[in-house]
Amino acid sequence: MPFAYYDRLTPARRRIYDRSDALTELPIPAGDDLRPLAESPLQSLAQDRETAVQRDCQRLLDALTLRFGVPSLRAKVFAVRPRGDWGELHGMYRPEEEGRRAIVELWMRTAQQQRVVAPRTFLRTLLHELCHHLDYEMFRLEETFHTEGFYKRESHLLVQLAGPAPGRGKSAQGEPAT
Repeated sequence: MPFAYYDRLTPARRRIYDRSDALTELPIPAGDDLRPLAESPLQSLAQDRETAVQRDCQRLLDALTLRFGVPSLRAKVFAVRPRGDWGELHGMYRPEEEGRRAIVELWMRTAQQQRVVAPRTFLRTLLHELCHHLDYEMFRLEETFHTEGFYKRESHLLVQLAGPAPGRGKSAQGEPAT
């Protein structure tokens, strides 16, 4: 079911939305196990080491973009999330511009209480921003929409790298129950 803003889209943008929505899985191509690379930024996050978190995020993004066969992108990690009357910003994807690589920006701490972000939330945000990159570079979408398919791709990627959420069965994460 499309999100509420779907009705306001032009026919051309609806076609892009529909194509994105139909893509529900994002299997990581075969290769070395990337789970240790996904765990590394979370360990640095727990130690509140901004430079190490950025380095570890970059390594994971480099491995994933190489595996998916898309141009690399740059990770930038900042301390406290920006916020305004619009809410808090968790992450930001900035597409390639004037020959510069695309950028993923992430924040380690919450805006209100300045606490370190929960590890799984941080990883999900990193993968969310990567999914925007993959929409443009792998799926060749002209725009990247937050569709149900987009969120399913994000979740599929997260489960492959971090397993199901604690306390949840595989079926709760979009995988068949065993």
